[in-house]
Amino acid sequence: MFPTSSSDSVSGRADEVAAGLAEVRARIAAACAAAGRDPAEVTLVAVTKTFPASDVRLLAGLGVTDVAENRDQEAGPKVAQCAGLGLTWHFVGQLQTNKARSVVSYADVVHSVDRSRLVAALSSAAARSGRRPRCLVQVALDEDEARGGIRPADVLRLADEIAGAEGLDLGGVMAVAPLGSDPRAAFTALAEIAARVRRDHPAAGVISAGMSGDLAEAIACGATHVRVGTALLGGRRAIVR
Repeated sequence: MFPTSSSDSVSGRADEVAAGLAEVRARIAAACAAAGRDPAEVTLVAVTKTFPASDVRLLAGLGVTDVAENRDQEAGPKVAQCAGLGLTWHFVGQLQTNKARSVVSYADVVHSVDRSRLVAALSSAAARSGRRPRCLVQVALDEDEARGGIRPADVLRLADEIAGAEGLDLGGVMAVAPLGSDPRAAFTALAEIAARVRRDHPAAGVISAGMSGDLAEAIACGATHVRVGTALLGGRRAIVR
């Protein structure tokens, strides 16, 4: 057997990414059809953590414009390598306040805002940089503090803080379904919380919910953004640039 050439490897990866994207888009379309929704209402956010910038470029070539990272030290260099592609960058991981300035320098949307100190840090960084990130309140739907999020009872207070903070826009809410439980119940609760936020802040219409394993349930409950990595790009791998 002849060794695989570099060009064959690149072509093979392009085929893998295209196939993964086609499958995910079909799943989104089917979920929207079942829920009586227009697929145009749902934004696919490609989670590219641990994957190389070359995969981001492949996705961009296939029409994916929303890309997410969850670690600042990985995201910054990758954003730089993908400059000029017209991408919207999302930060979806737990965020330390000392990373706020770095994240604001490239993130258009920050999904994981869950405390007042972080609002203040993001606001200060935004004011200095002249950028204006869209911020989502991360809602805790279980008791696992390691996963981040603010208690449902405190969501409206934090939403008000974001809306009033210099340099920030309140986009809506985000959550991760609890492990080992019915995601539909969790996403139904999130939709109710999102509706309460919109009563005070009508423009905050984003509901970021659903990943590779539960995107159909999230869409059924009104998700506007689904964050998909594994189903799109395969199992996590070390970055090779």
